[in-house]
Amino acid sequence: MYFVALRMLSADKAKYLGLVFAIAFSTFLLENQTSIFAGIMKRTANRILDVTDAEVWVMDPATQYFDETKALKDTDLLRVRAVPGVAWAVRLLKDLPVARTASGRFNQAIVIGLDDATLTGAPRRMLLGSWDRLREPNSIIIDEAGFRLLFPSTPLRTGDTLELNDRRATIVGISDAAAPFTNFPIMHARYSEAREFRGRERSQLSFVLARPQPGISPNDLANRISSTTGLRARSSLDFAWDCIRYYMANTGIPVNFGITIAIAIIVGLVVSGQTFYLFTVENLRQFAALKAIGVTNPTLARMVLLQAAVAGFSGFAIGTGMAALFFETFSRQLATRGIILLWQNAAGVAALMALVVLAAAALSLRKVLQLEPAAVFRS
Repeated sequence: MYFVALRMLSADKAKYLGLVFAIAFSTFLLENQTSIFAGIMKRTANRILDVTDAEVWVMDPATQYFDETKALKDTDLLRVRAVPGVAWAVRLLKDLPVARTASGRFNQAIVIGLDDATLTGAPRRMLLGSWDRLREPNSIIIDEAGFRLLFPSTPLRTGDTLELNDRRATIVGISDAAAPFTNFPIMHARYSEAREFRGRERSQLSFVLARPQPGISPNDLANRISSTTGLRARSSLDFAWDCIRYYMANTGIPVNFGITIAIAIIVGLVVSGQTFYLFTVENLRQFAALKAIGVTNPTLARMVLLQAAVAGFSGFAIGTGMAALFFETFSRQLATRGIILLWQNAAGVAALMALVVLAAAALSLRKVLQLEPAAVFRS
């Protein structure tokens, strides 16, 4: 009987391919949009996730996310170091100066000032050079995408110079920093150098990075720092989620992606459900004939579910393959690097499409189970 069910499914190739294509298109659109959305949201926290040395971020109580900071006092660093449970704490500066090249190109850049002694806070992935070269005067390390943006026709190399806040800076290394939310170049320098690139201000300390002593969790230490100093302290993971939640609550990104995802769900449910229902209606005479020869309702139900499962799995597999090919192609581009097809998204879409297929099968199954065997003899 199951072989008969598969023969019935593939007999009208146009309708079968239309059903599979509807599921495949919905799968591709859902996996594509949800993965891009997740990748973009992750970019808002990449500057935090790139810092693997520290586990706690300390900031002004009014700071909501990484890109909007209020400077701390230098004495705040000493207050954090004095909190019980702090193994060490160092400075971190974040600024957005304009970088200019000798050819006249310019672009706003993200400059991260690292602790002079330890260079804590640097992403450890390097393409050229080494982090130790930051100890040289007027030196910076720039990410690959930033270098190609400012020096578009130049192969990756060190030794080129930039102007930051009327100060000359020499590129001594190229990093593989994770992509930011914007397309700004990412530059790292020693804290003392970054202060000069930023310009003179009374307070320049953006964050304090801290690590807990053994046996103390980052969240426990963050709570201790907050209660002792009155500053805002968050674990790295919590601060990363703070950034993601801020952009979700204060930008139109979730709404725009939500509309596309909703359309994909509607297309998958309506088109595939209608196509499968029409396929069943057009084959009612065959189902009636099977009933007339003694095939029971449970067997017919399993046949319909098998047809739905085969069409759903085929469409999902094709759609996932299309999504994987899309991300394999575009994840190699600098502008879209780091945006990949997440297995969590694929699993979620698989569950959703299974519900869509089951809903379509339920609509069709009701018609089959109510069918009278005598229908086969009607004209």
